[in-house]
Amino acid sequence: MKKITIAAFCATASLLAAAAAFAQRPADLAPTEKVWVAAPTPKGGVSWKVLESTREIQRTENGVIFSKPDFPAAVKELAGKKIKVNGYIMPLQTSAMQSHFVLLAYPPDCPFHLSPAPTQFMEIRVSSPVDVTNEGEVRTIEGTLVLGGADESGIFYQIVEGREI
Repeated sequence: MKKITIAAFCATASLLAAAAAFAQRPADLAPTEKVWVAAPTPKGGVSWKVLESTREIQRTENGVIFSKPDFPAAVKELAGKKIKVNGYIMPLQTSAMQSHFVLLAYPPDCPFHLSPAPTQFMEIRVSSPVDVTNEGEVRTIEGTLVLGGADESGIFYQIVEGREI
């Protein structure tokens, strides 16, 4: 009987603690739906919808997934051209100013987008380092689009000679 009483007490205490935490949260707290929407297309820029139209071809070898792109005509036409794209910066080093980083289509604050598909990010190299401390802000990057991934690296898009605008 003593074990049942202790278990009941623990369960009740857990429920009360959860209820107290829920009651203390701000009244206007609501889940944001922005995590399900790609960064908006900059004026005169390329949308993530176009980039996400690339089909990913996967194969598995010894438990490792290899991925390469099947670019549609609309994406192939952009190869080697200067483009603008909006996105969310994910730093690759610990410094505040970086010239090599990843640009994500979706905000990095969602646990369901921690591992984006190869069509949802691009590797960026800029001429002048960019301040990456405000990761949650939409940023616009302009540069030359390089189509990759033929080596099955999983990196389909790169911007070289880029700059933040």
